[in-house]
Amino acid sequence: MVEKEKVGGTCLHRGCIPAKEFLETATVFRTVAGAKEFGVQADQPGLDFATSQARKQKVVDQLWKGLQGLMKSRKITTVVGTGSLHKNKLVKVDDGTELKAKHVIVASGSVPRTLPGFDVDGKYVLTSDEMLALDELPSSAAVIGGGAIGCEFASMMSDLGTQVTILEVLPKLLPGCDKDVVDVVARSFKKRGIDVRTGVKVDGHEPANGSTTVRFGDGDSVTVDAIVMSVGRRPLSDNLGLDGTAVEVDDRGFVVVDEYCHTGEEGVFAVGDVINTPQLAHVGYAEGILVMNQLLGEDAVPVEYGKVPWAIYCHPEVGFAGPSEEAAREAGLDVVVSKHRWGGNGRALIIGDTEGLVKVIAEKGPDGTPGRLVGVHSVGPWATEGFVEGWLAVNWEATVAEVAHLIHPHPTLSETFGDTVLAFSGRGLHG
Repeated sequence: MVEKEKVGGTCLHRGCIPAKEFLETATVFRTVAGAKEFGVQADQPGLDFATSQARKQKVVDQLWKGLQGLMKSRKITTVVGTGSLHKNKLVKVDDGTELKAKHVIVASGSVPRTLPGFDVDGKYVLTSDEMLALDELPSSAAVIGGGAIGCEFASMMSDLGTQVTILEVLPKLLPGCDKDVVDVVARSFKKRGIDVRTGVKVDGHEPANGSTTVRFGDGDSVTVDAIVMSVGRRPLSDNLGLDGTAVEVDDRGFVVVDEYCHTGEEGVFAVGDVINTPQLAHVGYAEGILVMNQLLGEDAVPVEYGKVPWAIYCHPEVGFAGPSEEAAREAGLDVVVSKHRWGGNGRALIIGDTEGLVKVIAEKGPDGTPGRLVGVHSVGPWATEGFVEGWLAVNWEATVAEVAHLIHPHPTLSETFGDTVLAFSGRGLHG
């Protein structure tokens, strides 16, 4: 393995793990702030973000050391440096090392994008990399981009006391999410004082006196202490070499592969963020397994990207698999929909979190009754965990009748998924 920094990549060191640790800090903060509702007498909490930063690093380091140990036990050799691929599957590392193998897997990942007029300086303009290294949160921030990353940072900062403005060029937050889900998140953000501006284009910023003014829309502006760029990530393919090979890179920088992650060069595969598939750690993991299945001569089943699970850890959380209602209808599917809000769920009332809903989309059968589940969407308490049985049902191509027959434990959040499916028959407890 050739690795320029630390094994574990973006997800472990500058992505999923550290971001979710800070979101958990926000959860604890909210819990303590609302403790009196449960009869627990607690003072209004304060925040020492440096302590949260230290805890984040402890979690990251523990996972990193564990990963290093696993690699050592499997006798994997790690070469520190940046590799480039040349003809005849020769990999040259910038420390002078040369490696040859029967097969090569390109997994160089991605880096944060920015926009013209927003050069990253670590002071006024931050990407997720700089954001996750802060020891102190800004008192005000503009989050540019209202996708998953932007909503997670905005939610976390707002909960911990930062005044947040989200600027999104598209007409709604969380592009790709079901409209009913987006509406819940947007209402929650508004109620918590997050200023969401959609359908606006940003046009640079002007620093002055320790803050900076972001220009957007039709002559509007907002003055903040920091700008958090959350406009996605681009594939890190600039230094892959590839001269003399048949590996292709498209005009967006993605390495071109087929459904089995083959490149145009025999014996060379590419996986993860460097190819044009959902930029999710678990998708990269699945692609790695797909490649290894082939190298071991085992059955290899391509990843069904339209059914992979998506989890967004803002408050309220979002979890979904399969198309939104809008996307399903646009694809020509004849679908029926069932949805339930958390207000009737005993466990949600007990934990004091009833914001949101569960929505299930099913294909209409030939006889007009709901058949195969094609999409499940959840927004609300522990949605990133609770939607997984729906994800399994969608991938297993289970029918409404099959899922409705199953019993859910009581009282649990999972009951709402079961009742949402049962309601297709008109027999749901709350339907």
